[in-house]
Amino acid sequence: MTTETRARIIAAIGSRIVRLLLLTLRFRVEDRAGNFQLPMQRPLLWAFWHNRLLVVPYLFERYFPKRPGAALTSASKDGEIVAAFIGCFGVGAVRGSSSRRGVRALVEMRHRVESGSMIAITPDGPRGPRYHLNPGLVKLSQVTGGVVMPVRIEYSSYWELKSWDGFRIPKPFARVSVIFDVPQPAAQTKSDEEFEIERARLELWLRDGHVLAS
Repeated sequence: MTTETRARIIAAIGSRIVRLLLLTLRFRVEDRAGNFQLPMQRPLLWAFWHNRLLVVPYLFERYFPKRPGAALTSASKDGEIVAAFIGCFGVGAVRGSSSRRGVRALVEMRHRVESGSMIAITPDGPRGPRYHLNPGLVKLSQVTGGVVMPVRIEYSSYWELKSWDGFRIPKPFARVSVIFDVPQPAAQTKSDEEFEIERARLELWLRDGHVLAS
């Protein structure tokens, strides 16, 4: 059995289990920027922490069914399974990370953004540190003009795995709060120092909801 076939089988079984769980969850969704009704004026770059990943493919499928979307997944074997899993919800995959295929993944994401796709990124993935915004999201916003939209997800009750990210799985019948926050672009920078200031600014915004002047 090839790695790809194995990933597809695992993803197919996993997606069915997740769909059963989703039927029990009670979602409360707030669209602060009106993205559900309005056409995108600028490309949307979804940003959410790695440990909230589980319900995001469903959010794509449920609330943006007519808009193409893709997510950045790692180039590892685990990334193969994630890519197959999100594919079960109609979400494409761009394979790569800061350590493997990073430049190629950035180029592919840029092409997808320019063709009208939304892109989903876990900025602390694939290996952390937890809640640390890695530079890829900032670079993608800068080179494409895409705006970063925080997707804030909280569960009223959940299991937390003993993984680097503390991956969260909502318990059956939990309430799920989802906020699609007002998007903003990453500011253009001219030096490594300016880039780090902008990266830290966006990290604080994603982590705590604080929007600081760029």
